[in-house]
Amino acid sequence: MADGTGRKLVLLRHAKSAWPDVPDHERPLARRGQRDAPVMGRWLRAAGHMPDQVLCSTARRARETWQLAQAGLGATPSVSFDDGVYGGSAEQLLGMIRRAPPAARTLLIVGHDPAIAELALTLTATTSPAHVGAASDAAPPAMLDRMRAKFPTAAIAVFEFAGNWDQLGPATAQLTHFVIPRDLPGKARQ
Repeated sequence: MADGTGRKLVLLRHAKSAWPDVPDHERPLARRGQRDAPVMGRWLRAAGHMPDQVLCSTARRARETWQLAQAGLGATPSVSFDDGVYGGSAEQLLGMIRRAPPAARTLLIVGHDPAIAELALTLTATTSPAHVGAASDAAPPAMLDRMRAKFPTAAIAVFEFAGNWDQLGPATAQLTHFVIPRDLPGKARQ
């Protein structure tokens, strides 16, 4: 970001989980989830979306997703595990983001459906924000339509916006990437 005040928000839905006879909070990742999570971490690293701060749900499947994504990321940012991410609504997640440390330039949230998908759609500027100016700042329609149709497990949405975390709100961010494991080359998924 040219003005030096830009921020990136990365939303990661936990990877595919298994359904053993355990309470929902304790559900582990399925084999597919164990394969996909590090792939998404490697994509974050390759695409230059290294988080300074991570806010992760306390649910086992989210914690496992973060651990495996972090291995692919090859970095150790500061991490907070929060029950509010597990049970929170999109509005509650936005409240948590607004309280992020000002020093964090890139914040990664590892959470759940439907809150992650709803938050992504809430934040997305569908028209160019007046303070940014260029028509290209709106999310590409195909990317937005794809995200609106489904935000699958291990999907990542990346947003950029000007200002501080406490200024983030509905339609204030530019969706720059929406990636699912299937989008990535076959070799990366091995």
